[in-house]
Amino acid sequence: MAYDVSPTARTLMVLELIQNSPGITAEQLGDKLGVSERAARRYVAILREADIPIESVRGPYGGYRVGRGLRLPPLMFSPTEALGLVMAVLEGPRGAADPVEDALGKIVRVLPEAVARSTDAIRRVPARGPDPGARTPDPEITAALVSHSADSRRVTIHYRRHEDEWPMDVDPWAVVVRRGRWYLLCWSHGKDARRVLRVDKITKVEAQPASFAPPADLDPLAAVEEHLAMGWRYPIEVEIDAPLDDAACWIPRSMGRLEPIDENRTRLLASTDEPDWYAGKLSEIRAPFRIIGGPELQAACQLVGQRLLAASTPD
Repeated sequence: MAYDVSPTARTLMVLELIQNSPGITAEQLGDKLGVSERAARRYVAILREADIPIESVRGPYGGYRVGRGLRLPPLMFSPTEALGLVMAVLEGPRGAADPVEDALGKIVRVLPEAVARSTDAIRRVPARGPDPGARTPDPEITAALVSHSADSRRVTIHYRRHEDEWPMDVDPWAVVVRRGRWYLLCWSHGKDARRVLRVDKITKVEAQPASFAPPADLDPLAAVEEHLAMGWRYPIEVEIDAPLDDAACWIPRSMGRLEPIDENRTRLLASTDEPDWYAGKLSEIRAPFRIIGGPELQAACQLVGQRLLAASTPD
């Protein structure tokens, strides 16, 4: 441990060590702090003078532990712990009146500046709903991506898929949480195209000297949801006899991209691996529509229609 650590800081470290390792001895405290056993006992005495109930047990299995009646001590998080805490909150439901969100704000305000900066940046990541099968990415990699995105700094990432891993030069436009999955919305210079990448598959982040300017009208969450609706096995094109604003009420962004044909008609462009499921979702459209492209979806809609007619016909 550095010699310039203040006595107050060492005293707080002693409290944290005792809380995390009940039964720890003065000798062990001294080893972890880089001080003598006598100095470690002095820091324990300072805690007791501050009315913190530190109990000691004699014998070969004895040591220090925190007794009952301890008021909440100062919060001490490592950068990784703080980032992990914020990421866990983001993966759950969020709202303006959410008490967890309020509590998280209080925690961020008392963290050291270096930790709070990355933590608060991740806290502001756009997010939507949890997915039970989602995997939480590495907090330090996530923090680096968020930080470089905020600074408009190009990065080289190492991306892993199955057993393969390769570098990519990207402009990290935004980090987005959707259904508990973390995505990097970026511009790939190798592909010369927009990409949405899984953050949990990124193994390394290296900052580059070049900077970038993201699109002025970028809506990160909308862009990710529209991207995830494309690229599946069966392409889809549907014309809806309704204005764009009305169609948007029936078709969520995750189902595809909506674009106006004229003032009274809207085109839906998408793809799916599950035509039967998609046909059921199209039945929620409250206006006439036509499936222009996608024979698999046309066949699935015919089957859904036949089932609905059969269910509505009395025996």
